[in-house]
Amino acid sequence: MRIAIIGTRGIPNHYGGFEECATHLAQRWVSMGHEVSVYNSANHPFQGSSWNGVQIFVMPDPEPHLGTFGQFIYDFHTIYHTRSQPYDIILQLGYTSSAIWQWLFRAKPRLVTNMDGIEWRRSKYPPLVRRFLRWSERKAARRAHQLIADHPAIQDHLDKRFGKGAVYIPYGAVERADYQNNVLEQFHVQAGNYHLLIARTEPENHLHLILEGITLSEVELPTLVLGFKANAYGRMLEKRFRSSRILFHPGVFDDQITSALRYYSRRYFHGHSVGGTNPSLLQAMVDQCLIYAHDNEFNRYVLGQNARFFTTAGDIAQQLRNPLSPLDVALWKKNNLERIRREYNWDSIAEQYELVFEQLLI
Repeated sequence: MRIAIIGTRGIPNHYGGFEECATHLAQRWVSMGHEVSVYNSANHPFQGSSWNGVQIFVMPDPEPHLGTFGQFIYDFHTIYHTRSQPYDIILQLGYTSSAIWQWLFRAKPRLVTNMDGIEWRRSKYPPLVRRFLRWSERKAARRAHQLIADHPAIQDHLDKRFGKGAVYIPYGAVERADYQNNVLEQFHVQAGNYHLLIARTEPENHLHLILEGITLSEVELPTLVLGFKANAYGRMLEKRFRSSRILFHPGVFDDQITSALRYYSRRYFHGHSVGGTNPSLLQAMVDQCLIYAHDNEFNRYVLGQNARFFTTAGDIAQQLRNPLSPLDVALWKKNNLERIRREYNWDSIAEQYELVFEQLLI
């Protein structure tokens, strides 16, 4: 099959979940005998024409100059370029800024769209933007030949709203053979003696709630906040919580470093509340973290009973004052790792996508 992946900033991953998904799927499909192309932004650090056997097309992207509007231009160039290529399948990851160009897709390639989370529910967007995203969701869903949901709750939402038989295929996580603790020095933390929070500084990730709970607990461990960005929310967090115990750090996209930080943390906090299966949560599970997660249907499905859940800062403070027994910690870590191996394996996920593609081409 000739497969194209669009909708991301490009591979290898230097940004987020969809980029990580594209990175893993593309190279696996190449090893399975398919011809795979991925569209990269001109702002991506990798500007080559091929990566691990994957053909790379670099598209103009004026986002640094035009802001969010530049994403629409990037998607236009990407979708228009697909018209000149003999693809069998186009996998579209997300729809936020591409929905207005859905009419540009040619009729022949089968269009498979991973619908991401329910974007129009995200609190960071003003009402007008949320209305646009709800319209975009409808446009993208109607144009696609097959919808993919990364979480059963998203699958249920899509089926109720569009009735197109969305297929559930989750994200995956990578298990590592070893973890280098020498990377901790650059973050000024020691193995087993720090809390870790990895998230973009957006309100729906509840960083404020987590940091308030940690502060209230008066537990004398530093908290490393990875993914800090000086947006309005980030500046508020920095002003309110910066101290010798709260260490803000920009995002890191070296998987060996982030996995080591997870593995050697005492506790890992996951405040994401909107979306489907969150890739960073899966990686925390495979890196054997003791996880404290925001209590919502997305996180509950993935973690089951193998985490502590919170809804308020008071919950976090109380939980930190009453630590778990070593036996419970070991059991939860073991159960989470086994679930990753069983259900969130990238090799299996690549095969599930391949089966969907083959059925569409019959």
